[in-house]
Amino acid sequence: MEELFSFLETEGADAALLDGVREFRAKYPPAEEQKGRVPAPEYFYYGKKTWELALAALLSGKNLLLAGPKATGKNVLAENLAALFARPMWNVSFHINTDAAYLVGTDTYDGRAVVFRPGPIWLCAAQGGFGVLDEINMAKNEALAVLHAALDFRRSLDVPGYDRLDLRPETRFIATMNYGYAGTRDLNEALTSRFVVLDMPVIAEENLQKLISRRYPAIRVKIRDQLVKLYAELERKAESAEISDSALDLRGLLDAIALMERGLSSGDALDMCVVNKSFDSYERGLIRDVIAARIPADLRRADVFEA
Repeated sequence: MEELFSFLETEGADAALLDGVREFRAKYPPAEEQKGRVPAPEYFYYGKKTWELALAALLSGKNLLLAGPKATGKNVLAENLAALFARPMWNVSFHINTDAAYLVGTDTYDGRAVVFRPGPIWLCAAQGGFGVLDEINMAKNEALAVLHAALDFRRSLDVPGYDRLDLRPETRFIATMNYGYAGTRDLNEALTSRFVVLDMPVIAEENLQKLISRRYPAIRVKIRDQLVKLYAELERKAESAEISDSALDLRGLLDAIALMERGLSSGDALDMCVVNKSFDSYERGLIRDVIAARIPADLRRADVFEA
C-alpha cells in the first residue's frame, strides 16, 4: 500500500525499517485469492515511535501484544500493520464462549462425509496471514492453550486426528488487550512470554490534529483545534475520575464530525456520538458542560467546514 508508505515517510519513520517491510513484501507477495483479505485502512495510525517499535518486532519474526487503555488505536494499528506488510488478515474477537474448536477448526458434515472445517487460526497459519487476537485477556484458558505451540518456537498447530500444520514463515499474530474492562483478566506468564509487548500511548494532541485533518480536510482549523482540546479535557477528567471513560471515545469524536458534515448541528452530533455513550444522566450533564465550554451546540455544517 504505497499511500501508507508515503504517510510513514512523511511522519519520519526509520527508512531502514520501511526498506525491511518492502523486502518482506517482495519475498512474501500475497496470492491472488488472498488479496481480498488484505485490509485497506480507513484511518492511519499516528505515532512514529510506536510504528517503529511495532515494525522492528514483526520484522524480527515476533508476535506483538498491543496493551493499553481505551481509545489508544490498538485495532487501527493492527489493521495498518497488516496493510503495510500486504498480508491477509484474520480477526478473532475473544469472549467467554470462544473455544479451541472455533479457533483451530472442528469436524463438520458436508452432506456426504465428515470433514475438517478450519478455523481462523488454522487459515491464518496455512496462508501466512496476520492474525489479530482482539481482547485476548477475555479468552478462556482452554481456548488460549491451543495457541501456545503456534506462538512459540514450535510455530505449529496440532489437531487430534489430523496432520500437524507448521506455520508459514510470514505468519504473525498481533494481540490486543484493554486494561480494566469487565470480563478481562491478567494474562498468564506462559502466554505473555510468547509476545513482545508494546504499551500503547494515548494519542498526542498534535497527532489527533493530523488524524482529523487527513480524514476531514475541509474542517476549519479553529473547530478542529477545539475538538482536539475537548478530547484532551475529557481524557484528563476521566483520569482524575471526575467522569467515567465512556465518553473518551476517539471513534465517537470522528463519528460526530462525520454527522456534522452530513448537516447535523454540533450539539446533536456530539450528543449522539459522545455524550450518550454514558448511560448515567448526571454524568451526561457533566460531559455536556465540558463540551459546551469548547463547542457551541448550534454550529452548522458551514460553521464547521470550509465551503
